[in-house]
Amino acid sequence: MATQKTHYVCTECGGTGPKWLGKCPSCNAWNTLIESIPESGAPTKNRFASLAKTAEVTTLGDIDAVDMDRTPTGHEELDRVLGGGIVEGGVVLIGGDPGIGKSTLLLQALDSLQRHGKNTLYVTGEESGAQVALRSRRLGLDNSQVKVLAEIQLDKILATLNTMQPDVAVIDSIQTVYSDQLTSAPGSVAQVRECAAHLTRAAKASGVCIVLVGHVTKEGTLAGPRVLEHMVDTVLYFEGDTHSSFRLVRAIKNRFGAVNEIGVFAMTEKGLKGVSNPSAIFLSQHAEPVPGSCVMVTLEGTRPMLVEIQALVDSGGPSPRRLSVGLDKDRLAMLLAVLHRHAGVACMDQDVFVNAVGGVRISEPAADLAVLLAITSSLRGKPLPKGFVAFGEVGLAGEVRPAPRGQERLKEAAKLGFSVAVVPKANAPKKPIEGMTIHAVERVEQAMEIVRSLG
Repeated sequence: MATQKTHYVCTECGGTGPKWLGKCPSCNAWNTLIESIPESGAPTKNRFASLAKTAEVTTLGDIDAVDMDRTPTGHEELDRVLGGGIVEGGVVLIGGDPGIGKSTLLLQALDSLQRHGKNTLYVTGEESGAQVALRSRRLGLDNSQVKVLAEIQLDKILATLNTMQPDVAVIDSIQTVYSDQLTSAPGSVAQVRECAAHLTRAAKASGVCIVLVGHVTKEGTLAGPRVLEHMVDTVLYFEGDTHSSFRLVRAIKNRFGAVNEIGVFAMTEKGLKGVSNPSAIFLSQHAEPVPGSCVMVTLEGTRPMLVEIQALVDSGGPSPRRLSVGLDKDRLAMLLAVLHRHAGVACMDQDVFVNAVGGVRISEPAADLAVLLAITSSLRGKPLPKGFVAFGEVGLAGEVRPAPRGQERLKEAAKLGFSVAVVPKANAPKKPIEGMTIHAVERVEQAMEIVRSLG
């Protein structure tokens, strides 16, 4: 009996090849080719014909378009990330580590929508209906009227969507759904791509908002081909440390709102609760100011957040270490060179450790000035004044460059009780902010002199 032929499919780009290779010839990704069985026979030509609409060429000015109506989910932090709520016909992909809270948050959101008169459907492929019901009771969602379908066959799911016409449907998860048109196993590249395409077209044709739950790989990216992210309207990532009760939901792509928005949640016995003041998470509570600590205001999307930057400078010997957690290591080395050249502060024989408190990652250069002031404070052994905040980008020539939306940053700091700020000159407000003394600087050495005078 002849053995069935196999081919190899890339999990990144979906490219195929007759034999296994270490590097995909299509996208040059390493170790992404997996063995798969090719589809038997020619594929059905009209597989998508029922979903395709005949269209004519028209001009943009002649198209009658209105703003998308948004439906709040009942969770303010989730609405913030989605851009104000769910959109009719929108497709949302949400990914995250196992057990981080994806299903919990979506079940809470569906229950809230159902209680506000929306027709909701929860399609579970990983749990039975009884398990979902038990989870809803643990979350305190008593007598929930959310409709549940335990099914992984694509055609049956599409038939149920067509019959019920729900306002919102959750598919948990897309990796468990399979189509009879393909012979490959659920979760394979072909199945994920095919099922996501059908569900997306169904959402656009019927107006139902579909939320797809996606698995992530060891590297933290969504499993399956990247084309899955291109198909949907919004991509959300669940982030968080398993040792912490706090979770971040970050928008990576959003056709209906701003990207890089974050929602902050706290995991409780009754599920995920929104955190209205996330700055409190990232500010450690010191009874008195300590050396090596400087607070900065970072922007996550449109939200200003206060984050504490901590630095520890210690004698390092012949080969000193440079270590940063939550900040770019290469940028730290550059800032130390600027500090030496333009401010006369040498750390050549010192170990320098920098940390952003709370596990937050800061990618914007507006943290530069706070990092330099924290390092100088630790080296001198003198704390910065109580209620001190700083932000600004530092250039290689020693200049302090402005940060975007500086006024909002200062107002957020003033609202939380900070009274002294060192900011770039271009970010200095025209009108004084009540209760806050603002020092505008143009160069690094100016900032150092001001801090020394304050100390």
